[in-house]
Amino acid sequence: MNRSVLISGCSGGGKSTLLRELAARGYAIVEEPGRRIVSQELEGDGAALPWVDMVAFARRAIEMATADHSAAREQPGWTFFDRGLIDATAALQYLTGEPVLEKLSAAHRYHPTVFLTPPWPEIYTTDPERRHGFDEAVAEYDRLAAVYPTLGYNVVMLPKIAVADRADFILDCLPRETR
Repeated sequence: MNRSVLISGCSGGGKSTLLRELAARGYAIVEEPGRRIVSQELEGDGAALPWVDMVAFARRAIEMATADHSAAREQPGWTFFDRGLIDATAALQYLTGEPVLEKLSAAHRYHPTVFLTPPWPEIYTTDPERRHGFDEAVAEYDRLAAVYPTLGYNVVMLPKIAVADRADFILDCLPRETR
């Protein structure tokens, strides 16, 4: 059984906070490639920052997400991803028109159920790593919400509830025999 679970959706929708909650419960997590890339780029030359070169940023995210996905196969239980390969390939395909989404996503499948955080303006904030506005976040969310079903994933919308309740919701949606 595939135990690599994607949590995707709207920027600023609570994904990172949710992953911290799941980690506190003992589950393996994979932090968002985008945030890790921004952190690395801010310490270096900044050539692949999303506000400098979004295509270079997306290509780096694809490389990182592919490595993350491969490493997660070694984990004994559930591994929860804050975004992943599909988000990165969807971004690259949107930006360049390169038909990479179906090829890469077919080679690197996640658990069939993907959880999406909806736009949540009450908790949305920008920060040094998230400089885009809420409207851009919603547009990205709309693209992702349309892409996942076309790739054969069952999309489950996360309710706008407290983080502990969101974690319980996700765990209740997954098969119990593998938890």
